[in-house]
Amino acid sequence: MAAQKFVQIIAFETDRIDEMRTLAMKIEQRFGSKEHGPSYQAVLKDRNQPNRYYEVLQFDSFDEAARSRQNPESREFAERMAALCTSPPSFLECDVLEESR
Repeated sequence: MAAQKFVQIIAFETDRIDEMRTLAMKIEQRFGSKEHGPSYQAVLKDRNQPNRYYEVLQFDSFDEAARSRQNPESREFAERMAALCTSPPSFLECDVLEESR
């Protein structure tokens, strides 16, 4: 049986989204091609709440996400991201039951 895909959704608020996006691009360049990174990533802007955003990270499995979290670059990104937020980010962790294209 294949591993079940896993998605982490990070909800955050910032009035410094351009700095956040620059940070994300730098981390993606350094970390994106490495093993255990996300297989899909998207940043979403909430239309109803100013300065509210969501980052969606999909991994091939929960184990891949756990290995990614152990990477020092992942921890560095999380710390730097939190410093740009106006309130602490919140995390939602989900197993993918079904998907379509």
